[in-house]
Amino acid sequence: MVIIKLIFNFADFFRGNVNHPDQYQIAFSGLNPGTHIFDFQIGDRFFEQVEDAEIISGQVSVAVTMAKEERMMDLHLAISGNVRVSCDRCNEPVDITVNGNERLIVKLGDHYYEESEDVQVIPDTAHQFDLGPFLYEYIHLLLPIRRVHPEDEKGNSECDPLVLKKLKELSERHMQDPRWDALAQLKKKNKS
Repeated sequence: MVIIKLIFNFADFFRGNVNHPDQYQIAFSGLNPGTHIFDFQIGDRFFEQVEDAEIISGQVSVAVTMAKEERMMDLHLAISGNVRVSCDRCNEPVDITVNGNERLIVKLGDHYYEESEDVQVIPDTAHQFDLGPFLYEYIHLLLPIRRVHPEDEKGNSECDPLVLKKLKELSERHMQDPRWDALAQLKKKNKS
């Protein structure tokens, strides 16, 4: 079972409580119905704005194709780039490639609310939509569950060698623990 920790509250974005750059706003009120294309370049500043973020830094491109209708916008996002996170094994920075596609539907209604994970409702009075929190979430969802340094051409981990040595020592010490031997003996008896 995988538990995804939400880094921030979307309501804070809607209220302006998170200092996110305005460059991720889509000003839709003056656009005619039809297809519109937007390109967003996400850099380190984007990730620095979120406290306790898992992503340390990154360079990500997002191509958004928006089909605008009278009271709805259908956004298709193509996301690609690299982000830097902490390695799950050694806690040193590791670069991870992210690639994926997402879809978001934005409807006009009475107030802000989430109709479903893919459908957001914003007030009729809104003239722009902040895509920033959604970009952040989508990039996080593209990260692998296990984030570790890759192996080199010889099959050796590129993790911090001192940490690997300490992990090996702890693993060997764990194997020598006599309590595990006693548990193994109990397990054998129960199988017989």
